[in-house]
Amino acid sequence: MKYLHSMVRVRDLDASLRFYCEGLGLQQVRRMDVPEGKYTLIYLAAPESPESEVELTHNWGSDKDYGSARNFGHLAFRVKDIYATCEHLQSMGYTINRPPRDGHMAFVRSPDLISIELLQEGRLPPREPWASMPNTGVW
Repeated sequence: MKYLHSMVRVRDLDASLRFYCEGLGLQQVRRMDVPEGKYTLIYLAAPESPESEVELTHNWGSDKDYGSARNFGHLAFRVKDIYATCEHLQSMGYTINRPPRDGHMAFVRSPDLISIELLQEGRLPPREPWASMPNTGVW
């Protein structure tokens, strides 16, 4: 058996691509526009693990509310510098819901409220402002 991908439905394809590609650094592997079905599938992967993909599914013209996405769980990514990753996402306007107080783990949510877990490769010592930053919202 081989793991292929996880699929998440997205409301705003441009906002989602900004988050996953510009924010997290994933790269588009392939794209399928299906006019007869009125949807687009975009597969993304991290450069370090191209075999594990995230499929973004965008249904054209849909105003369907996918809910809070809490029933999905989360996607997890290992990062080289959790502080730099969180600073980058924060500079793009994203809220770090669970700051990396311990130098190891953080959570942020995508524009479609998908929880994203960031895990530090190895461990970094706790550092301000993260060490004393409170949680914000839910993840």
